[in-house]
Amino acid sequence: MIIAGVDEVGRGCLAGPVTAAAVILNQSISGLTDSKKISSSKRECLAKTIKEQSIFSFASISNDKIDEINIHQATLLAMQEAIMNLTITPDLVYVDGKFTPDIEVNCKAVIGGDKLISEISAASIIAKVHRDDLMKKLDKKYPIYDFANNKGYGTSHHLNVLKESGYTPWHRKSFKGVVVT
Repeated sequence: MIIAGVDEVGRGCLAGPVTAAAVILNQSISGLTDSKKISSSKRECLAKTIKEQSIFSFASISNDKIDEINIHQATLLAMQEAIMNLTITPDLVYVDGKFTPDIEVNCKAVIGGDKLISEISAASIIAKVHRDDLMKKLDKKYPIYDFANNKGYGTSHHLNVLKESGYTPWHRKSFKGVVVT
């Protein structure tokens, strides 16, 4: 049986896409857990190992699409696209959370799955590294927002800059705190 895991990152951010990864592990990898529980350097090391020892794919849904369809639907769309982008169709996909995308692949929602299922943990890790890299690139273009450190989340500094300078083309205008009236 071919098992995949899928997870998303960036759901609560004020800027940037929501990104999902889907992973089919070719072998066991030690140290896998929820990406938020691992240091940045360890995440990057594990991400490299995961990419070398698995079949994986990414999908990102833009901030504009998030504003159009809402973050919940955008998250499910990113997961659906990540699963469909795999080069092998899995028999079962474990999805982190309460909801599964509407696709013709057997999916099972697992709350806290990023701590429980290796495939979801692997997806969590590579999705986070992938999205963090994008936010670091955006930081070079928009350094005032400190995306390299806050990754688009609503830190006090980020919220203050939004109030003082407005938003970038990468901000989610439907999110509270982005558009100041």
